[in-house]
Amino acid sequence: MKKTIAVVTTSRADYSHLYWPLKDLQSYPDVELKLIALASHLSPEFGSTVREIEADGFPIAAKLECLLSSDTDIGMAKSIGLGVLSLADALGQMRPDLLLLIADRYEMLAPASVALALRIPIAHIEGGEISEGAIDDAVRNALTKMSHIHFTSTELARQRVIGMGEEPWRVHRAGAPSLDHLRRSRLLTREELEQKLNLDLTQQSILITYHPVTILRDTTSEADALFAALGQLPNQLIFSYPNADAGSRILIERAEAFLKDRGNGRIFVNLGAVTYWSLLQHVRLMLGNSSSGIMETGSFALPTVNVGMRQQGREHGPNVLHAQPSVESILDKIQEAQSPAFLQTIKGMTNPYGDGHAADRIVRVLTTLPPPEQLLLKRGVPTGCP
Repeated sequence: MKKTIAVVTTSRADYSHLYWPLKDLQSYPDVELKLIALASHLSPEFGSTVREIEADGFPIAAKLECLLSSDTDIGMAKSIGLGVLSLADALGQMRPDLLLLIADRYEMLAPASVALALRIPIAHIEGGEISEGAIDDAVRNALTKMSHIHFTSTELARQRVIGMGEEPWRVHRAGAPSLDHLRRSRLLTREELEQKLNLDLTQQSILITYHPVTILRDTTSEADALFAALGQLPNQLIFSYPNADAGSRILIERAEAFLKDRGNGRIFVNLGAVTYWSLLQHVRLMLGNSSSGIMETGSFALPTVNVGMRQQGREHGPNVLHAQPSVESILDKIQEAQSPAFLQTIKGMTNPYGDGHAADRIVRVLTTLPPPEQLLLKRGVPTGCP
């Protein structure tokens, strides 16, 4: 009898991480995969990325509209509520044996809450990490405690999850599944990227991925220093869109106005996973506050300057430098990151987030789990992170 596994994806970011686990689950003969797409995937403003999922050959079992056209924290909160209402019907009809969730987006609270009420076991990817400057940190921890099987990116993250009182047999170090792209997907050459993006990558280019700092009341206050520092750089600047959080539209408008005055750079709504990872091979530096600067750039030994508090506390490789949200600090770290001495120190580095085999490990566990009634009964164990 086939095991039904439902998977929720809410954005380009989590889909790019889920791609290879989805591919492997789709090809597994004893699994019936039910993919649920919601939130920014269905938003034209954020690129209608649901079309990318369909183009990749994944049938979508449910498309759920729940993202308000808003740029406020109230809009975020209401989107969670709409997600709960929509998912209650969808998951209530599907009744999967397992629900697979990933990471720490606030929208993920909706499927986790519904699964809890419907007694559907949850498997969670990328728990146990720390990002103190975003509400993602609390969301991630909440998802961990609501889940029954855990796949962490690092050993330290695994120990943190066990330290939260989760039974060790439930917690598996898999690595970050986004890194599977670097082993299994064909990345684009510089010439292919230049043609696809209409860019000249012989210029010294900086990739900027910067999101609202959702733990702050003014989620874009740290961006003032970022844009002031960017104004002093001669490089070609390549912006990718921020997440659909409170303040994202302000950041988009600022980036567009900045590039209009500057004339040397581009902003992309949705680069797509393979294009994005390919670009990491051909830029000189990554700048911003995205988890991609923490998790993926290490595989390319790409110098990365992480700005401000959003990723505060997160594990990272030696290629990541932390800048305070001030013009002086950002420029100093950019200069250090591009120095020959720094480049020499990170040459040949190992990415602490994994080896590109995460999907193999995740699918191996998911396809050999005990029945749902056994998964649901979690035993309390003494807490305290080693």
